[in-house]
Amino acid sequence: MAEKDKKKKGKAVEGSKVDVSAERPLRTPYSRLWKRYREEIVPALMKELGLGNPWEAPRLEKVVINMGVGDGAKDIKILESAIKDLTIITGQKPIMTRTRMSQAAYKIRTGMPVGTCVTLRGNRMYEFLDKLFSIALPRVRDFQGLNPNAFDGSGNFTFGIKEQLVFPEIDYDEIDRVRGMDITIVTTARNDKHAQSLLRELGCPFRREAVK
Repeated sequence: MAEKDKKKKGKAVEGSKVDVSAERPLRTPYSRLWKRYREEIVPALMKELGLGNPWEAPRLEKVVINMGVGDGAKDIKILESAIKDLTIITGQKPIMTRTRMSQAAYKIRTGMPVGTCVTLRGNRMYEFLDKLFSIALPRVRDFQGLNPNAFDGSGNFTFGIKEQLVFPEIDYDEIDRVRGMDITIVTTARNDKHAQSLLRELGCPFRREAVK
């Protein structure tokens, strides 16, 4: 009986004018930076670093963006505004960060909200970095490049941005105050030299300094 119903269902779909493919969720197109990584950057890294296998090439793992909001514990609306800005910038809903310990001097108790954070992976990560390197950072006033010595010794790179206005999605008239953020790029690189080669190929604008 089930097989008979299955055949009827198949005939109905076959003769119908309904677009069956429309019932399936559309797959997000790959970022142009991801395509360039696979097609151009991996071969370039293999040649530069002397690698014999494409899977040995360093790659991005995740990007973590933190936005501190010191007054968030006093006024939740300020924190909500920061979350809104970070959502617009990254295209992903961030989480609220809270204090892990109390600090009497600053009247901070454990668990109080003090900021917001978002972790990007996959296509959203590549789209964010593409926008960051090609649009946002060049808009920073008197930008001289990022410090190439800001790696942590394990192939991860952290730097700060003083204001969210460098991102084109943010409207100056829509924000309540200027906020900065810390961005950490986590890679699978064996060392800082390999990580710097990866980020440079991806378009990261480093200052002309040698890695220590």
